[in-house]
Amino acid sequence: MVSCSNVGRTVSPVASNVVGIVAEDVERAKAAADFVQVAGEHIGLKRVGRQWQGLCPFHAEKTPSFYLNPELKLYHCWGCDAKGDIITFVRELRQLDFAEAVEWLAGKFGVPLRYDDVKGGQDRQRKALLTEAMERAVEWYHLRLLQSPDAGRARSYLRDRGYDRAAVEQFRLGWAPGGDDWGEMCKALKLPRDVLEDTGLGFVNKGGRQQDSFRGRVLFPIFDSAGKPVAFGGRVLPGGDGPKYKNSSETKLYKKSSTLYALNWAKTEASSRGEVIVCEGYTDVIAFFRCGMPRAVATCGTALADEHFRTLKNFARRIVLAYDADSAGQSAAQRFYEWEQRYEVDIVVASLPPGSDPGELGRTDPEALRSAVDRARPFLEFRLDRLLAAADLTTAEGRARTAESALAAISEHPNELVRDQYVMRVADRCRLDPDRLRDRLRGGDQSGRPLAARPPSAQRRARRSGAEVEALRLAVHRPELVADRLEEVLFADEVNLAAFRALASAETLTDAIETARPEARDLLFALAVEEAESDADDVVCLLVAAAGRRELEALQREARQALSPTDYAATIAWLKVTLEQLWESGTSKGACTTLVAWLSRSAEEQGQLADEAATGTMYGETA
Repeated sequence: MVSCSNVGRTVSPVASNVVGIVAEDVERAKAAADFVQVAGEHIGLKRVGRQWQGLCPFHAEKTPSFYLNPELKLYHCWGCDAKGDIITFVRELRQLDFAEAVEWLAGKFGVPLRYDDVKGGQDRQRKALLTEAMERAVEWYHLRLLQSPDAGRARSYLRDRGYDRAAVEQFRLGWAPGGDDWGEMCKALKLPRDVLEDTGLGFVNKGGRQQDSFRGRVLFPIFDSAGKPVAFGGRVLPGGDGPKYKNSSETKLYKKSSTLYALNWAKTEASSRGEVIVCEGYTDVIAFFRCGMPRAVATCGTALADEHFRTLKNFARRIVLAYDADSAGQSAAQRFYEWEQRYEVDIVVASLPPGSDPGELGRTDPEALRSAVDRARPFLEFRLDRLLAAADLTTAEGRARTAESALAAISEHPNELVRDQYVMRVADRCRLDPDRLRDRLRGGDQSGRPLAARPPSAQRRARRSGAEVEALRLAVHRPELVADRLEEVLFADEVNLAAFRALASAETLTDAIETARPEARDLLFALAVEEAESDADDVVCLLVAAAGRRELEALQREARQALSPTDYAATIAWLKVTLEQLWESGTSKGACTTLVAWLSRSAEEQGQLADEAATGTMYGETA
């Protein structure tokens, strides 16, 4: 049975031995936090009843579909299906882990935290120490670039590239000196050997002396999404020694496959526009920022990976690749389509002029760079246009070869309808019969991929309704009005029944959400951010009436099929009279109570009969 005292209260299911923070302190931080204030720092909110509404920070939209419940500290977006509690909100928006989100909330609202896991507390202290060292290094290199005489060539190089002082300061660019002294940064910061090595800032050479990892390079500090420095990328000056670019090795702070350069600066614009631009290098990103598109990020010396998309989809649904699609490799196509389906994003390719890169184009023709993003095309369309543009379509043999190559690319797309549209385009350009190409495509496609299974946003937005949902909404928000009046037998819909069972078996709403099956969990999240305005008596009456009518219809069917229909007459007559009493002011509540008890006994008896039939004990039979 639903617990009146607990359903409306939420408690985060914290495993303190995992995050290292005392569970009680997590709850104190969550309770002290003002969800409206936290969310209001990122979006405009309008009060609607007891809830708040605004434009979702996790996808682009013009009509508000984001709802927030300040009492339960839960949110739900009808547009993109984002949902969770205040800790989840902070995690997703600021790209933090659980403990970092709790620490952020605790710091903001003045809640001291205790750690019950010695190792966990030590690890977090160690991480804080390394982050502080990185911050000191970023500032030291930055001031060196701005002020030191030996950075003159670096400043000239950056000016030639179109970087003024504002750009240098915005991205905190630095200069790692070269020369005969191989450890100037190490001497200046006086970092312990273990900190030096664990941050990747330096190492101890064969002579036993500390040595800087970066020398004679313009440095691009790399920050995590929360704005904490984690690594560097270094660009050698023209004529310098070594590879053109050198990146920090992976450390306890820095993982290349999940880090995106400039996400800390780009995430706000990306969220508001619903679009993020992905580049190959640091200078490309800066070019986009300087051209009025501050929503660009770059991979840090690695190819796009699954972890990158897990991060990107939290900020934007349209991913613009600002580099040659061919450079990703033809083998990457299937991964792009897989990412589109898995993360519900659209991957498009910027139409850059042949042979150009964003960094150069941003300096020489900013309008062309902006246009390239505006005219970005789906990945498959980009590939086919490149293929057709380079093809020899003047001969039958050339057209046949081109069609074969195009079909190979088309076959990789998982959506049959999309494939067919591109088949018709290729047929037109190659002057071939579309049906012949379709036959060829079916014969050559051995993957057997299913159609894309992306759930339509309209389906996500579809609100469930009816007396059952109204009763659940009351159970979430005003359990004291319905807790003792609801039973499983009143719920016919499987999802509604699953949600009720989760509520009835849990001590808190959060526990119910955690244990509910996916469809019921989504329903409970949605109900938590909606108003419960219906009259409890009316809702329960409607619910009981619907259950009673279902039982009446079942009895009438059984009576028609029975050898002795008169055996059912008395029960059917009683049920009809009791159902009518539900709508009479003097007998309504009593009829409700009587019917719920009778329906529950009937369901229990039917369940026992089913169990007996299953075990072979009916009519005196033995197993």
